[in-house]
Amino acid sequence: MPFLNQIHDVLSQQFFGNSLLAWSVAGAVTFGMLLALLGLRAVVRRYHKKMLATEKTEIMEVPLEMMGRTTLPFFIILSVSMGLKSLSVSERTGEIFNSIITVALFWQMGVWLSAAVEGWLERKRRQSLASDRSLASSISIIVLIARILIWALVLLLTLDNLGVNVTALVAGLGIGGIAVALAVQNVLGDLFASLSIALDKPFVVGDSLAVGDFVGSVEYIGIKSTRLRSVSGEQIIISNADLLGSRIRNFGRMAERRILFTLNLASETPADLIERIPQEIRRVVEAQKGTRFDRSHFSAYGAHSLDFETVYYVLTADYKRYMDIHQAINLEIFRTFERLHIAFASPTQKLYLAGVEPAALERSLEPATKNGTRIEEQK
Repeated sequence: MPFLNQIHDVLSQQFFGNSLLAWSVAGAVTFGMLLALLGLRAVVRRYHKKMLATEKTEIMEVPLEMMGRTTLPFFIILSVSMGLKSLSVSERTGEIFNSIITVALFWQMGVWLSAAVEGWLERKRRQSLASDRSLASSISIIVLIARILIWALVLLLTLDNLGVNVTALVAGLGIGGIAVALAVQNVLGDLFASLSIALDKPFVVGDSLAVGDFVGSVEYIGIKSTRLRSVSGEQIIISNADLLGSRIRNFGRMAERRILFTLNLASETPADLIERIPQEIRRVVEAQKGTRFDRSHFSAYGAHSLDFETVYYVLTADYKRYMDIHQAINLEIFRTFERLHIAFASPTQKLYLAGVEPAALERSLEPATKNGTRIEEQK
């Protein structure tokens, strides 16, 4: 039939060494495989999204996260490579396209590995967030370092596949890296300090720190600096290197609070009451919930007082709770001493005049009276 012969003649025409029919088959295979891969990725992403919506952590979350990160350029190159199998191409063209496929696979593997690291760390964070708050602050630092290592390896593999002498390049980068490190040593110091914070965990987000004259709670631990929110409201930004080089007091790791206080009592306090005072203080402290009494002693003779030293523990790190307990103890001690007629000391001095007996001096200072009525000095 003439019509079929015409179609056969058209399909038999050669383009770049292949018939139009072969090119049509290659195009159909490429397009069909691209649609299939995109559909498979959509199904994987949809299933992964449903899995993340549940509270339970599934073991397949990380593999599905990796598959869902497959890029469109990789799908296109993979589909074209399958379509080219039905064509006759030169050896040189085949080598070029094999290099393209290899490079695309390297970069797609970089995407997959990055997704795997992020997904695994996020999974670990969700599993242990309640017991280990440090993961919330260190996860971003670990992810950044992992990305740098992964993509540095991908870049070296790509250059090696393209024929670049990677050995000489790495040696040159090593020499140049020394110069760059000297130029940005402060930034690198902060970077390694942030890594040290992430691994050693001297503090985490939410801890209350005292660094020199600054006191505040940790809001964010970054690559370059750590941010504290002070008790007065302003934000304090300290570089990580300076922070680790300082003496840090971490109140967030405090399990209980030790309190030491001293009472200065009047020197005229009778001996029997002095012996009784430690017992009374112990009774007052133990009456408060959330405390543990340690000791109370008549510790020293002061210049104007008898000094009693007391130590007890508040079984919580909450500062407001500690102040409430200490206030209640102080009030109850005041009431107890008032009931027992125990006076607190106040700075006093006695002046003795030479040649005058103390008894005569005291009588001379008493106001004159007549018939029980005080006689005012006439001026």
